[in-house]
Amino acid sequence: MKRFENKERIILRDYLALQRTSLANERTLFSYIRTSLYLLVAGIGLVKLKDFESLTWLGYVAFGGSVVVLVYGFIHFWVLRKHLHKYYEQMDVPEE
Repeated sequence: MKRFENKERIILRDYLALQRTSLANERTLFSYIRTSLYLLVAGIGLVKLKDFESLTWLGYVAFGGSVVVLVYGFIHFWVLRKHLHKYYEQMDVPEE
């Protein structure tokens, strides 16, 4: 897969697009965290059920899924953030 390389100077429109993408990346991370917490709560509920002890294994699967979703969410966040940072370095933004 050919990678995109920007050879032009980044203008305001591009800067704002990068800001929107950065905010969308943060929202996506929060969605992964929220999903992980839902799986954790579901796992706790399934493990604590006394009438359905045959479903205890499903609770432990939910615990594992919670960890996997959380780790994947953070990895996805950091990879995209690293790619965005390359474009921020190309901009001539005055420091505040």
